Amino acid sequence: MASMLGFGQGTTRGGASSARIAVYKVCWSSGCDDMDILAAFDDAIADGVDIISFSLGGKITADTHFSDALSIGAFHAMKNGILTVCAAGNSGPNHASVMNVAPWAISVAASTLDRKFVTQVKLGNNKFFEGTSLNNFDLKGELYPLIYSRDAPNKEAGFDGDSSRNCPINSLDEKLVKGKIVLCEGNEGAPEAFRVGAAGLLIQGIAYINVAYSFPLPACYLDTKDATKIRKYIHSKRTPTATIFKTNELRDTLAPEVPSFSGRGPNNVTLEILKPDLTAPGVDIIASWPPLSPISEFSGENRTLEFNIVSGTSMSCPHVSGAAGYIKSFHPTWSPAVIRSALMTTAKQMSPTYNQDAEFAYGAGQIDPVKAVNPGLVYDATEIDYISFLCGLGYSQSVLQLITEDVISCFGTVSARDLNYPSFALKAPHPKHHLSGSFKRTVTNVGLPMSIYRAIVTVPKGLTVSVNPSVLSFTSLGEKKTYVLTIEGKLKKSINSASLVWDDGNFQVRSPIIIFDERAEKGESTKLYCINFIYIVIFNLLFYIIIE
Repeated sequence: MASMLGFGQGTTRGGASSARIAVYKVCWSSGCDDMDILAAFDDAIADGVDIISFSLGGKITADTHFSDALSIGAFHAMKNGILTVCAAGNSGPNHASVMNVAPWAISVAASTLDRKFVTQVKLGNNKFFEGTSLNNFDLKGELYPLIYSRDAPNKEAGFDGDSSRNCPINSLDEKLVKGKIVLCEGNEGAPEAFRVGAAGLLIQGIAYINVAYSFPLPACYLDTKDATKIRKYIHSKRTPTATIFKTNELRDTLAPEVPSFSGRGPNNVTLEILKPDLTAPGVDIIASWPPLSPISEFSGENRTLEFNIVSGTSMSCPHVSGAAGYIKSFHPTWSPAVIRSALMTTAKQMSPTYNQDAEFAYGAGQIDPVKAVNPGLVYDATEIDYISFLCGLGYSQSVLQLITEDVISCFGTVSARDLNYPSFALKAPHPKHHLSGSFKRTVTNVGLPMSIYRAIVTVPKGLTVSVNPSVLSFTSLGEKKTYVLTIEGKLKKSINSASLVWDDGNFQVRSPIIIFDERAEKGESTKLYCINFIYIVIFNLLFYIIIE
């Protein structure tokens, strides 16, 4: 059984239980150097791995395909039949914040589980408030004096009420705060509350609202509205009091949702290649933890465990790596592109109602590994296809050699729209103007030898999506059929979701379609979040999965 202080208790099991794991260290105290990353890719390829799981990422630039070590390493892995699975990054919800956008790799966003951690706060007036944290400290319902950080500045260190309200280090007067529960604004209060010996900590803000974190003292993260009510209570009483209860684990009926931190599209390197590709659980995940490391990042923390609860796309990425290994164990000859296609076209559709950035947040949707073993139809792509795609972007022979290491001549080119990808992304030239775009795709039959697939299109008002031909008839496994999908109309919103499903009565092969304009690039469609702080999980290890 695994748990973190009793939270998330259950039996651990790998995504691909027959897999062996090889680990290559690429990060050190000084950072993660490109030469170490590329050396790890070289070693992994030489060792004969099947899947590479890469929970790191860097800054995206226009020449990322040729300057980013991951993109170059993943290209060489693809040449050798190895799929690379990458984290989408934790810089959301900003638009165009997705990392690792190489079309020859999978980019994985994070999603919530059907559990959430809720911590209750009770005031001396018997009012209750709910927030989130991973609080295993038991105050046994005892009420402690409650103080607002702005009322306890460390004047000897030069702080006043304005500078102490966020509780930076040395900002609080120990004599006023020790033994009390302190309410801090912002996200930096835990080390200072711990330093001055506070009995507990209440944190005001919304940055952690999707995610529960551990603190070295009883703590609860509250939204701004509730924190404001508590602040008014403090100033209305001569002796305000409060207590913080142990965290409860509840069912999250809205899951899966994409948390605010998960990197969003569009893909600024190639706008009409949809990234991220799909989502997997990445919030409040039970993860192995080195016993020598404290369970929280705060100075003075001395609790150690074998398992911790961690959030980030570094958690969602290995979920997909395990699922890819699971598929590979059934289909050892499938190419990296086919495995990606199987995962994307069988993913569970997510709702833009609860994920306002739609496919830019979740790609094709939430992975369904069991269903992905038998996808029906797949979209394949080879090294030549990706080179033709790069040629179509206008790169020269000398630039192409930076990634391929081969002498390349661009005799045939493929536009981004015609790369044989399992999703569709169309950028409108201008808001509210008529748009038109076509995509050429080829599918391969891996389902039933004799089958007839019919195209089913779901599209919002104002747009039309046509598929030609709209019926694909197969007489054998491995047979290929080509079709053209055309989108026309006018956008009513900056982001519009549609979909294409090929259905033969046994298999439903779904591809997401996103149509957007320049407002989506600038993030004007989403005013939902206010980020004060982003907690980014960085891991020092690359994991490679070898299927026995």
